[in-house]
Amino acid sequence: MFSLTILSGILLATVAIGASAALLAWRERPEPGAVPLVVMLAGQCFWSALLVFDLEASTLSGKVFWANLRWIGVVAIPVGWLLFSLEYTGRDRYVQPRYIALLLIIPLITVVLALTDSALLHTESNLIREDGILLLSRTPGPWFWVITSYTYLLGLLGAVPLLRLIRNDSLPFRGQSMALLVGILAPWVSNILFLMGAIPVPGLDPTPVAFSISGVACLGALTRFQLFGTSPSPNPRARRLLFERMPDGALVIDAHDYVVDINETGATILGTVPGSVLGSPFQEIVPDDSMTPTDGTVPERPFRSLHDDRLYDVTATRITDIHDRTIGHVITFHDISEHVRQQQRHEVLNRVFRHNIRTETNVISSYAELLADRENRGVADEITASARRIEELASNSREIIEVFEQGRESIEAAPLESLIDDGIETVREEYPAARIECEPNLGGVSVASLLGPVFENLIENGIEHNPDSNPSVRIGAETDGDLVRVRIADDGPGIDDYERDALERGTETPLEHGSGLGLWLAKWGAEIAGGTISFGTNEPTGSVVTVEVPVLSFADESRDESDGWS
Repeated sequence: MFSLTILSGILLATVAIGASAALLAWRERPEPGAVPLVVMLAGQCFWSALLVFDLEASTLSGKVFWANLRWIGVVAIPVGWLLFSLEYTGRDRYVQPRYIALLLIIPLITVVLALTDSALLHTESNLIREDGILLLSRTPGPWFWVITSYTYLLGLLGAVPLLRLIRNDSLPFRGQSMALLVGILAPWVSNILFLMGAIPVPGLDPTPVAFSISGVACLGALTRFQLFGTSPSPNPRARRLLFERMPDGALVIDAHDYVVDINETGATILGTVPGSVLGSPFQEIVPDDSMTPTDGTVPERPFRSLHDDRLYDVTATRITDIHDRTIGHVITFHDISEHVRQQQRHEVLNRVFRHNIRTETNVISSYAELLADRENRGVADEITASARRIEELASNSREIIEVFEQGRESIEAAPLESLIDDGIETVREEYPAARIECEPNLGGVSVASLLGPVFENLIENGIEHNPDSNPSVRIGAETDGDLVRVRIADDGPGIDDYERDALERGTETPLEHGSGLGLWLAKWGAEIAGGTISFGTNEPTGSVVTVEVPVLSFADESRDESDGWS
């Protein structure tokens, strides 16, 4: 009797633990998974509680009654477990009445067979005595193995989504899933050992005792890991919504180029409906054979839809498995029609602007010379200088547009030394009296080729705005391997504060604006090249402009990396 008392006490403690966890889960309604978890825990408590009545019964009929009745709890556990797993991990589209009804067919048949004491469930029932405890020994019938297999199938299906969360980056999700898996694994193992005859007491199934571990694990998940406070349930639906509602068209093809998924935008672009193309070859949907991904890429050319006559930029992204094998591609269609139209408009405006500005400034300068005399020579010079500044603005505008175009395309590498030398040569042709010094350690470094106009404008800016008859500019560079810093120092009056403020702010105002586009060209060019530009003061007078950009490649790995600025 002492052993029976201890066993009953353990079972009652199991019921208390499970009931506490069920109460906490019930309070979390309507969080996804809360109600199914309550069903699972209630099933465990029901099984454990009725086992106590079974142990206390002294007749065969009494024990059979309680044993048959506890099948209600037995079949509720796997159903609750699977539904909880589906809701908790965001797969609630399967938790619908028609699916639940199908899921309950075998459990309901089992309960009916149990309550009618059918031989299909148990063919024979006997009383045995082990260590002074009267136990019920039953011989399984054919349906017993059906419900047993079904129970383990549901348990396995419910474990799969949680196993995926163990590798999740979120620590709470990993802790929650681990605790829940431990909670379901303990009863599994004890029940398997019982069915295999590995338990020393033949008539005693220790599964209800193992529910104490399950209850503790659920309590830990609810309290320590905030089971319903931090939930992964939105993740699958959010990913699906992103795919379905993304502004770009997208479709997914498998390794054999068959369409396995497509969003509404993609179907509209291709002139079809999602349901009719799933399972079809990609070539039937997009007749252009060159659009089929090769090595994870598609041709770098626009795709014109036959259905809306719009242009699309097409990209392909590889889908790989854990062995880095390609198992499919995501094909996206990005609408570039408006961008192409804007580009064409800009090209027309730029061409007209450049031609007309050059023509008009030449006319202004010519008429200024014709009208000039000794008394009006200063006025003519001012007119000519103003025309020259207008032409310079037009030239800088053209260079900025060219830099933007280079940035839009793939950025090519060019030797830093040649970019600096080209800029120096161009400036010396216009300002032969200027002194331009360049440190000799620029070789071996390659940067974005679009930085050529940047360096040229900074060198020219340091000379053009210097009132000295012999202006000077000094150029130096240093690199730390990944970045190169080019410093251009002059001895002029420096850059005005309002110009610096506008550049640092990134925009101009009606009251605070720069005197031209040269510094804006330098700033934007450095940013497009992936770098930054900063402005400092050169002692005793002048300014220092530092352009810091990534090094794209090294032509000579053994070069001297000494500091090029002193």
